[in-house]
Amino acid sequence: MLGRVQPGPDDAITDIAGVLVGHATRAEAGWLTGVTVVVAPPGTVGGVDVRGGGPGTRETDLLDPRTLVDAVDAVVLAGGSAFGLAAADGVAAGLYEAGRGWSVGPGEHERVPIVPAAILFDLGRGGGWLNHPGSVDGAAALAAARAGPVAQGAVGAGTGARTGGLRGGVGTASAVLASGVTVGALVVVNAVGAPFGTDGRLLAAHLAADLELPTPDAGLVESYRAARAAEVETLRAGTATTVAVVATDATLTKAGCGVLAGVAHDGFARALSPVHTAFDGDTVFALATGARSAVEGLDEVELQTAAADCVARAIVRAVLASTSVDRTADGGVALASYRDAIVGGAD
Repeated sequence: MLGRVQPGPDDAITDIAGVLVGHATRAEAGWLTGVTVVVAPPGTVGGVDVRGGGPGTRETDLLDPRTLVDAVDAVVLAGGSAFGLAAADGVAAGLYEAGRGWSVGPGEHERVPIVPAAILFDLGRGGGWLNHPGSVDGAAALAAARAGPVAQGAVGAGTGARTGGLRGGVGTASAVLASGVTVGALVVVNAVGAPFGTDGRLLAAHLAADLELPTPDAGLVESYRAARAAEVETLRAGTATTVAVVATDATLTKAGCGVLAGVAHDGFARALSPVHTAFDGDTVFALATGARSAVEGLDEVELQTAAADCVARAIVRAVLASTSVDRTADGGVALASYRDAIVGGAD
């Protein structure tokens, strides 16, 4: 890191003034899925960087610096694979009712909310193959959007998430730079790769010194590795995907947001192995509210580096906050958490 950083008051993406987060969780019988929405203050500029072999997205083309639209109202992250993109419809409708949207005509009503979205694969993990989020769930997530602390673990879009064969989830983190700029990240971890190495220790533990990190149990690690080898043989392309939003109060152009999103992908590489595989569709959105002045030179490098570190820390926090789920009566997949499958009673 090039300068001094510390977490924001809530160590969450909501430490950026005006940014709100809401979850809609579907964990009833037959369901393990959900929606997470990040609402941006008016005038927020957006960018995106999509990697991996199996992405599912909405309205990412308009974030290209060559396109006309220069503001984003919200970003939706959802389960349900391609079906889950419908969740963004509910968010867009709710934002329109709230008076938000890109003006497309002289009338006050002539506007369209700009709501990019990305999905992850969790179909069938609760038991019902087509139990996926829709517009109603998107509307519920928007209605729940708040500032302040953000619920983490198996909630919202992370309800049915997996990472390395164990349960994934939602995590968030923030950093306040020496310049006073704040940057934060929210990640939904649903990766083919694992967040820990062969010894069971979290790969990004060095970036989470502020957390109480559990000690892996050697016997449980060996049992996991044997079970994981069998699972890898059944992988199918496009059945994972980790998605994230990074936000800052600095002023950035659309091109600058695109670069910020690209560097933030480094956080995936610091916390997960492997990343950006043919089985993943990893996507990072970047939002700049413009509440502070523009950054340039080493200050911009510091911002980008801190964003990647926040992504990695958010992945650690998602894994630590997640809980196990038993196999459902109608055939859903049992998902053990990192604490149960790797740590056990070690601590």
